[in-house]
Amino acid sequence: MSYTLGFLNAFLFVRRKRAQLGLSMTSVYNLNLLLVIGVLLGGRFVEVVFYEWPFYSQNPQMIPAYWLGGMATHGLLFGGLVGIWLFSRIEQRSFLCVTDALVIPAAVIMGLGRIGNFIDGQIVGSVTTVWWAVKFPDAEGFRHPVVLYDGLKNLLIVPVLIYLEKGQLPHGVQTGVFLFLYAFLRIFVDVFREYPTTLLGLATGQVLNILLSLFGLGLILVLLWKRSASVKAAVANRTVTQKSAALNSLQWRPWLFTAILLLSTTMPSDSTQDIPARYGRRHPGLHYSTLYPHIAETEISK
Repeated sequence: MSYTLGFLNAFLFVRRKRAQLGLSMTSVYNLNLLLVIGVLLGGRFVEVVFYEWPFYSQNPQMIPAYWLGGMATHGLLFGGLVGIWLFSRIEQRSFLCVTDALVIPAAVIMGLGRIGNFIDGQIVGSVTTVWWAVKFPDAEGFRHPVVLYDGLKNLLIVPVLIYLEKGQLPHGVQTGVFLFLYAFLRIFVDVFREYPTTLLGLATGQVLNILLSLFGLGLILVLLWKRSASVKAAVANRTVTQKSAALNSLQWRPWLFTAILLLSTTMPSDSTQDIPARYGRRHPGLHYSTLYPHIAETEISK
């Protein structure tokens, strides 16, 4: 539901600003479809490759099984950027102008997603004795509600982005600020998180946080430096050449977008390899032994 509400928020946000961005309703659907598909594929890709490769390398047929969990937030950002880049290439628009227009709903999506993680009782923090500590269903001891820290951080980025939107900054700076604040502040949030995997000697998420924050900071510095040369991009009001009535009509896009929103409601926030331990107890109908007996037998034999 968090993904669905986030995607719907992004769609309504872009539709409300479409005149300002010079977008037709067809372009609004094109942008949101590519964005949503990119987010889903990117989140799954990073989860599979960076977090759960030992499991998926043995069970590649499970990679498309979104309904059994496994999405990485860094992958959501990466995939979303790829989707926006494809839209910009197809419709010949400024990539950075489009990303600037979407960073506010992106921050909202990331905030809602973390609230969903918390409600689902997943992604636990380290053990603590602070008075606001939380007892999670599948973790021993009282722990930091680290996903609420991260969700609050994401939502607090929104007013900063709104303030920057009113300024006369080069196109793309708002995008760079979003990426930097999201990743840099998360470095401190993730100190309280327990990561099951490591990369380059650090928690996997922390490595991705550092890389993403450096990328965002670099983007800001490059664009501000270029402003001295008066290099600015703009979203042009243009009419896209209609190659065919069928291709540019709205007829199938709303149905596809609705189908993706419904698909998103089926995705739990667990890692796939955690399903036997967690859902076997809380939701027996989702246990491997019921859904995929051959994989359950393989896991038991290991």
